[in-house]
Amino acid sequence: MTDEFRLASLLEQHKKDIWELKQKESQWIRDKNQLDGNKQIIEELSTKMVEIGKAKLALEVKVNELEGTIGSAQDINEDHQRYNSRLQLRLTEVEEDNKNLAKQIEHLNNQKS
Repeated sequence: MTDEFRLASLLEQHKKDIWELKQKESQWIRDKNQLDGNKQIIEELSTKMVEIGKAKLALEVKVNELEGTIGSAQDINEDHQRYNSRLQLRLTEVEEDNKNLAKQIEHLNNQKS
């Protein structure tokens, strides 16, 4: 082989090596861009997860407050039901007393006549 042929062969191999390196560099740039994009997505999702966690905590506090209010309302309702029951019994007693008084008045009116 002549020196010219070896030099041409080396130049050709060198061009192939440069082309392969440029291909690898191009792939590295694509990979880096994709990783940067994924990093941005992860950061945004992390921020949203923190916001959702805060909102969830606030909702849990509200739910606990409402459960306490519902418990109080149920206690009040039970108290009212007991009170209404006592009022109903007393009303029945008063109606019986009125009937008895009406009979007594009627009996007294009959005696006067």
